[in-house]
Amino acid sequence: MDVRQRLSAALKAAMKAREADRLSTLRLINAAIKDRDIALRGTGAEEGATVSEGDVLAILGRMVKQRQESARAYEEGGRLELAEKELSEIKVIEEFLPRQLSEDEAAAAVEAAIAETEAASLRDMGRVMAVLKDKYTGQMDFGRVGPMVKNKLG
Repeated sequence: MDVRQRLSAALKAAMKAREADRLSTLRLINAAIKDRDIALRGTGAEEGATVSEGDVLAILGRMVKQRQESARAYEEGGRLELAEKELSEIKVIEEFLPRQLSEDEAAAAVEAAIAETEAASLRDMGRVMAVLKDKYTGQMDFGRVGPMVKNKLG
């Protein structure tokens, strides 16, 4: 079952169970995906075109990152109830993301991508990152992986 189908099933289940907070978060996810679908059609894609599974995972990853930043800001500002809400939304969003790679798994993935692209210098970093994004979207934090790639190539 793809992410859209799982999301739809979760939405129905949350409605039946009357879980207002969960339902709200699921609707936010759905809206973000639909916004990207509409933007895709605006670029001249065929009618009824939808964003790929990888794009959906990227959207979810961005949503998690935004909420982490918001929660941190709320905690620093002493607004713990708002930080708690952001953290609960993160838990709901993460249900639809694949399991995150551990530090060792990410390092192994970086090594494999470097070998696959035959990267030899920092100029090849873009190609390595492109391979990683194709294979591991939603499974790793590219903000952390970028410096790992840079260290291996530099």
